[in-house]
Amino acid sequence: MKTECTESQFTHVAIKDLFWTQYQKLINEVVIPYQWGALNDTIDDAEPSHAIDNFKIAADQMQGEFYGMVFQDSDVAKWLEAVAYSLSNHPDSALESLADDVIELIGKAQQPNGYVNTYFTVKAPDEKWTNVCECHELYCAGHLIEAGVAYYCATQKTALLNIVCKFADHINDVFGKKPGQLLGYPGHPEVELALMRLYEVTKDERYTQLCQFFIEQRGQKPHYYDIEYEKRGRTSYWQPHGKAWMVEQKNYSQAHAPITKQTLATGHAVRFVYLMAGVAHLARITHNQEKLTACRTLWKNVTNKQMYITGGIGSQSTGEAFSCDYDLPNDTAYTETCASIGLIMFANQMLQLEPNSDYADVMERALYNTVLAGMALDGKHFFYVNPLEVYPKAIAHNHIYDHVKPIRQQWFGCACCPPNVARLIGSIGNYIYTVKDNTIFTNLFIASESTLSLAKGEIKLIQKGNYPWQDTISFKLEMDNPSDADIALRIPNWCQHPKVSVNQSNINAENKNGDGYIHINRQWQTGDEILLQLPMQAMLVRPNPLLRHDARKVAIQRGPLVYCIEQADNGEQLHNLLIDSSVALKCVEGSGLLSGKTLLKAKAYRIDANQAQSQPLYSYNGAKPALTEYELTLVPYFSWANRGEGEMRVWINEL
Repeated sequence: MKTECTESQFTHVAIKDLFWTQYQKLINEVVIPYQWGALNDTIDDAEPSHAIDNFKIAADQMQGEFYGMVFQDSDVAKWLEAVAYSLSNHPDSALESLADDVIELIGKAQQPNGYVNTYFTVKAPDEKWTNVCECHELYCAGHLIEAGVAYYCATQKTALLNIVCKFADHINDVFGKKPGQLLGYPGHPEVELALMRLYEVTKDERYTQLCQFFIEQRGQKPHYYDIEYEKRGRTSYWQPHGKAWMVEQKNYSQAHAPITKQTLATGHAVRFVYLMAGVAHLARITHNQEKLTACRTLWKNVTNKQMYITGGIGSQSTGEAFSCDYDLPNDTAYTETCASIGLIMFANQMLQLEPNSDYADVMERALYNTVLAGMALDGKHFFYVNPLEVYPKAIAHNHIYDHVKPIRQQWFGCACCPPNVARLIGSIGNYIYTVKDNTIFTNLFIASESTLSLAKGEIKLIQKGNYPWQDTISFKLEMDNPSDADIALRIPNWCQHPKVSVNQSNINAENKNGDGYIHINRQWQTGDEILLQLPMQAMLVRPNPLLRHDARKVAIQRGPLVYCIEQADNGEQLHNLLIDSSVALKCVEGSGLLSGKTLLKAKAYRIDANQAQSQPLYSYNGAKPALTEYELTLVPYFSWANRGEGEMRVWINEL
């Protein structure tokens, strides 16, 4: 692995972690085959996809009409990317052969000029590049490019890489400032981060320059979305909020101002984080201070004022978007799974740009909570939306909850989230470490064996532990010759009293660099061992006073895991439970579907509602309700809704 390139890092990291190997096994053995079935419409009672058939029609291998969303191709691309990581983690000749067949199919669907998009090839061949604001051509191109990069890194096969390079070259011919080129940029960012990934493996600076064009053109006046809208005769594709609302509401696509002039996260949450991942990557490669400043500003706004405790972002269903600072409702939260995945990608690029534990803390929070909650423990059911409070009786009758599902679904008509979860879990090796010059920054605590190239030589780092359940992590080093290196260990923001030793000798665990990492800079040799202890007490978390939805409530966190209460353990009417914050919580082992997971017990009180049906709706000067002592059971948020439909709450009323 080259220090300056992170694209192939997953091929140098072998995951040995009990927690994550179970998930990767699930991806390999269940999720990828299941999603292949979904893409081919062989899953009973699931939303149809038709995605593979769309490619067959585009390749003249079958007759028929395009079916699905305008961005349906992206599901195939994300599936291929997940397959790439799976093949690297667990070689499978049959799966590789299947993927090669799909790649061959995509090649046959590719137009002579390099263009690939089944919607516009099959359904609207005369409308290519006429509606980049609404119609996701560049978004789909981005996901295909990402798949091409990943498949090349995993297998060293170039067929898909050649396809996406030809496609990227075509896009480079179409867009730009030369005479006859389009001055447009994507309505849904994705191609920006993908072009930067393509640059990393090809070192073709045209792709960096094209990314820079898209990013710097966004928000310029006159707005290109208006220009193309007039040019195509004022037609619009999406009209759920009125005709041409995407064109008019430019903040929805972060196109209301140049990115370096924006200070607040606004608009569609997934679009925002995908865009910012590309901006951060570009800022690193081009050493652009203005873009770095924009990244810092927008990162702070999102994570300090618009992020849920679970690492979810995008609080409103209208536009799948941010609302305003401190507006984080729990029961109507949108918090799309893809948005947290994009936040992790943004965090990872910021870590490459300037390692700081703040980025890794958020990455860990989003990963262990919202992202994992997006997939059921069986790998066959998925959440698109991840609320922090659910009351199923109201969902069936109140339309403000139309986007909320009390149980995970088999598939979606808009199925962006399931393959996104699969590709992230498969590529988790890309996120564990950041290598910068002669320093290894440890971002995630995942048992693994990694071979990392530093400025002064190569080091094999063997990380062991049972995180997130246990608090001790060890690191053993192997190398050909003694070598100077800086090993930087992240101290999570939830850990108050870490302990560190090297070869059984305690060292000062203070963060001396101000970056949230403990730096151990010395000469290392084979056999050296670092022991890191991160005490994991279950802690009460209180909200900022400006979070009105959480007033007089507390959340519970142990290590990186946020916990919740469910009807399955605590009965109905979770709103009538009051936690006693003066009594310490207890850890217990889970059983059944939750076997191997740490649950929590807490002293609480239940408001007596036995006679509520016979009481008036409002009582004037009535007595306070009687309280009965009760022991709460809390489960990790990522595991909720695996035991049937029922109420759930993250924020619990405090006694």
